[in-house]
Amino acid sequence: MASESRLYTFSAETEEKLRKFRLGTSRANSPQAVVYQIDKHTLEIAQADDTIYSNVQELGDELPDHSPRFILLSYPLTLPSGRLSVPYVLLYYLPVTCNAEVRMLYAGAKELMRNTAEVGKVIEIAEAEDLETIEEKLGGAA
Repeated sequence: MASESRLYTFSAETEEKLRKFRLGTSRANSPQAVVYQIDKHTLEIAQADDTIYSNVQELGDELPDHSPRFILLSYPLTLPSGRLSVPYVLLYYLPVTCNAEVRMLYAGAKELMRNTAEVGKVIEIAEAEDLETIEEKLGGAA
């Protein structure tokens, strides 16, 4: 991780937003997601906009067709045992149509984003439609 932390940066404001989102969603009763992107020129990882999505379908509609994104998702669900769980995960959105340079840019930052955001799991998705089955991927009761 040492080389990634020298190449990619997080502003103090972004780190604070990451911390507040992680702590603020741990007891959420509806899905919450924020989208992060990498600035190609400064290599700074920052929130794409100030929107906190509470609808997975709406989030899917907003994702670009040809550019990767990191999505932090807090998704309350009921486990098969009947217990309520609120997994906090990183969705690594990597469309098959994005170019190799951008793929490498995001691939190099994935572990740094995972560690900085303190997520429990990384789930790779290739298209926005994959969000429709996110509850299955998180292990919720069908």
